[in-house]
Amino acid sequence: MADIDALARRLRAELGSEQVVTDRHELRTYECDGLAHYKVIPALVALPHSAAQVAAVVKACAAAGVPFVARGSGTGLSGGALPHAEGVLIVTAQMRRILDIAPADERAVVEPGVINLQVTKAATPHGYYYAPDPSSQQICSIGGNVAENSGGAHCLKYGFTTNHVTGLQIVAPDGELVRLGGRALDPPGYDLIGAFVGSEGTLGVATEVTVRLTRLPESVRTLLAAFPSIDAAGAATSAIIAAGVVPAAIEMMDALAIEAAEAAVACGYPPGAAAVLIVELDGPVAEVEAQFEQVTALCTRAGAFELRIAADETERALFWRGRKSAFAAVGRISPDYIVQDGVIPRTALPEVLHRISELAASHGVRVANVFHAGDGNLHPLVLFDARVEGEAERAETVSGAIIDLCIEYGGSITGEHGVGMDKAKYMPRMYGQDDLDTMQLVRCAFDPGHLANPGKVFPTPRLCGERPGGDLAARFPGVEVF
Repeated sequence: MADIDALARRLRAELGSEQVVTDRHELRTYECDGLAHYKVIPALVALPHSAAQVAAVVKACAAAGVPFVARGSGTGLSGGALPHAEGVLIVTAQMRRILDIAPADERAVVEPGVINLQVTKAATPHGYYYAPDPSSQQICSIGGNVAENSGGAHCLKYGFTTNHVTGLQIVAPDGELVRLGGRALDPPGYDLIGAFVGSEGTLGVATEVTVRLTRLPESVRTLLAAFPSIDAAGAATSAIIAAGVVPAAIEMMDALAIEAAEAAVACGYPPGAAAVLIVELDGPVAEVEAQFEQVTALCTRAGAFELRIAADETERALFWRGRKSAFAAVGRISPDYIVQDGVIPRTALPEVLHRISELAASHGVRVANVFHAGDGNLHPLVLFDARVEGEAERAETVSGAIIDLCIEYGGSITGEHGVGMDKAKYMPRMYGQDDLDTMQLVRCAFDPGHLANPGKVFPTPRLCGERPGGDLAARFPGVEVF
């Protein structure tokens, strides 16, 4: 085991004593991210204030052979920022400078600790905003969004973080500062930005991010539709997309999720609804008005028993308040819950939701469903009480079975929360060994020492050149494996 005390002394000399945490009681503050199901106390926490300081920390870790994990605001839901017990947690939350807002270029340059919503607040006076909007956008950081390729309610029309990052400054796992891309939309050469965004901290640490800004739409119309069944809400979703309408967002919540939101934020959704849809359209006034008429007609035809149209920004915010608070709100109706994140074809929504309901009933747990209906990104919340013997285990079983359903229907084990620690064991269910080996080659090219966020994403911990049951070098003749 590396000499952590010696490493702490070196980092205090580089950063300053107040930026290095070694007290065990203080370290417990960082023992988990938003997925509190897993907890690990790090050996040491570093709080850099600049890219140069991040590089100094990583260089020190590389020299000592100590693993490191990057963390932003700690809102992730897959255990991606779970610390390493014998490693350094690099917390970038104090790197919160917006370095440039350039409306003429439609770009912003920010440090990784900048809060997602702050980018929009800084860009709005210039007529722009930052489109990716995770539900945690009031507290999540851009660096974490980059690591997990976060999405949000409006990813249906505008895409995920990867669609909005044009440049990065990163600290590679050997401590070198490297620039990838810049302000240009499509730089030549290999898409290293595409490889880094969503790599969950396994390829290095982002220290500066250049993002695209989106012009504020001329018109925004928001509709809340209440349905007597999940099937009816799903049919409305399919009908809207089939009609050629691409809303900015289509979000769905079931009765249990609505109950939780009402208990938490009193959002005032229609009573008696088995499901609600929030449909938002944006763009030129004439286009939005024409499409809005289509959407209201299609919802009515699918069986909506109540339609509410936001008259102003206050009502629009109230519609979204229930949806944005849904994850935290579930704590009002259950002492414990598991947040799942999988993707299915949206046409399979009714069938998959029925099967989730059957799974929950057969295992004696409840499942609240909140999801991006437009692109089939499910967020089932499996409720349980850890104080009741066997409930946690049953909840884990149901959670895993939901992921298997997503794979069965041709979907994915994650849409926007990442693999992290929580879903690494499901990777072999979605990918074959050759796929996993190829991914490992990419990781080894960036991090031959296997120090950057080890134990995440891949199902079996291994060093570069190793794999269960064989050797990567033997499977890829002519390819240098470190």
